[in-house]
Amino acid sequence: MHGNADHTADVQQRFRQPYSMTRATARILLWLAPFVCTATLLILLWHYASTKLNPIFFPSPVKVLNSAQELVQGGVLFQHVWVSLRRILAGFLIGTAIGIPIGLLMGTYPFARRFFTPYVGFLRFVPPIAMIIYAIVWFGSGEGSKIFLVAFSTVFIVILNVEAGVRTIAPNRIRAALCLGAQPVQLFVYVLLPSAIPFVLTGMRIAMGAAFAVIVAAELLSSEEGIGFLLENSRLFLKTDRIFVAIVALGIMGFFTDRCFRLLIHWFGGEYVRRS
Repeated sequence: MHGNADHTADVQQRFRQPYSMTRATARILLWLAPFVCTATLLILLWHYASTKLNPIFFPSPVKVLNSAQELVQGGVLFQHVWVSLRRILAGFLIGTAIGIPIGLLMGTYPFARRFFTPYVGFLRFVPPIAMIIYAIVWFGSGEGSKIFLVAFSTVFIVILNVEAGVRTIAPNRIRAALCLGAQPVQLFVYVLLPSAIPFVLTGMRIAMGAAFAVIVAAELLSSEEGIGFLLENSRLFLKTDRIFVAIVALGIMGFFTDRCFRLLIHWFGGEYVRRS
């Protein structure tokens, strides 16, 4: 009896690992399949369109790939990508650092809402591109103007999302915490922040998209480095293949940045909601 039991356990152990590996491989392939199919279809359509249009204005995928290889091997593409990312992160962090406290105040205290609402309601409708000239006048044509524009484009998005997150809290939860003797710091840490954190992260995710749009516009007008400069320089010399490379680089940067925020929302947002 013991011999049969050992033999059965040995057979199960022998087949369990390959089955698990096969299932994991199937999951990976299932996750990659939509991306592969979409990319293949897009490249085929791109190649077909390049054969029908003027290759000077619409280069083929092969030409764009060769140009990308040249830029990567020379280190030019990574340099421009790093410069743009550095500016985006600096302005984004400044805008977020300003927006989160203001949003928390507006969502928590009515007098703060009455004080900030006119300014936020007015300035958030001013396009950041309209502030480019003033940014150059105030901060010069260097890094300061680009960082200011990114911060300007992100701060109001963060403010509105954080305020909305705080105002969705049920008043009874706040009253219950106060009745149990919660101090202002405890009320913030255990009640306000857990309810607002998903909105904070969502606002930051939306604001990051606005930051990408603004940095390209700013670098198009006044910059000697960055993806926007690469686009403008390629336009001047009619190197449309490099323009496509810059656009693809922007898309890849945005895709991975957005994926990072989705993971943060899934991890931290869900964790705070469960704790609350």
